[in-house]
Amino acid sequence: MSKAFEPYELGGKRLANRLVMAPMTRSRAHGPGQSPTPLMAEYYAQRASAGLIVTEGVQPSRVGQGYPDTPGIHTAEQVAAWRQVTDAVHARGGVIYLQIMHTGRVGHPVLTDLQPVGPSAVAAAGQVYTHQGPQDFVTPHELTDAEIRATITDYATAARNAIEAGFDGVELHGANGYLIHQFLAPNSNQRTDAWGGSPERRIRFAVETAKAVAEAIGADKVGFRLSPGNPYNDIDESDTTDMEATYTALVEALAPLNLAYLHQLEAPGVRDLTLRLRKAWPTTFILNPSTGREPTGPAELELVENGTVDLLAYGALFLANPDLPARLARGGPFNTPDPATFYGGGGKGFTDYPTLEEAGA
Repeated sequence: MSKAFEPYELGGKRLANRLVMAPMTRSRAHGPGQSPTPLMAEYYAQRASAGLIVTEGVQPSRVGQGYPDTPGIHTAEQVAAWRQVTDAVHARGGVIYLQIMHTGRVGHPVLTDLQPVGPSAVAAAGQVYTHQGPQDFVTPHELTDAEIRATITDYATAARNAIEAGFDGVELHGANGYLIHQFLAPNSNQRTDAWGGSPERRIRFAVETAKAVAEAIGADKVGFRLSPGNPYNDIDESDTTDMEATYTALVEALAPLNLAYLHQLEAPGVRDLTLRLRKAWPTTFILNPSTGREPTGPAELELVENGTVDLLAYGALFLANPDLPARLARGGPFNTPDPATFYGGGGKGFTDYPTLEEAGA
């Protein structure tokens, strides 16, 4: 049997295998005040055979919301609603972490009635989808020192709320051009104070946030996601010397915290950096590998087998195959993901993908 299907210990929890359901925005939090719904509980419970589930990005505050119908974890109502999700996953033997995602400058006032915020007053190029149609990104409010510290507190409070809601831990979203990534990247962080400038100052927000969350709920319940070189949401890390210096400094600063894991979403062409970060990281290393236009599939299981990673994350293939570990173990067949139903809507393209048993395979 492949090493990928063997149990693994993570943060005091026994994972059934070494396969991770990656965080994927689904925009179906139609409950009151952006609360999760029973349909979302069904969706996650269907995928409880993953070694670890990481939820879609969840905003730690109202201003942290960047897309329609994404769930929050900053009100009592949301915390109570998330409990139905964690209960459903745990009833099927699963382990589930909540991803805390503050979108920063990505978003629009029509979503929240608030001005998006960021490290600098620099708008991202592009548009965001809203119920009123696509809207150009706006210039964010540049966070003051006091507001930065308050935002870090929001992350810590969200982490406590997640534990109250029954989650086994949280993942800090430091990737994909959202707030933490915006502080890391020189084009979105043009500050000249203690929170910007050199790589050592640009990593400060990420490190201080991780420290605060670890102090709030315990380092063994905290993961951190990063994506060096990922241009999503108008991030420019094309200066590879600066990028490598930034992420090397970040990992070196996070390592002493003994977080539960580091989770890298791998951009194309950075495998050498990936291997260096993996070598420098003292605890569990999770990789969502770069695979071009094809989703991560059976071939990538070799990364677990040869020790390149401890845990392997699957995105779109997990979305379309609720019993993905069983399918990977037998080499398929696999349902094909339907991009038209990735975001918004109801059960179609969400909870109606068949298992092997349901398909009679």
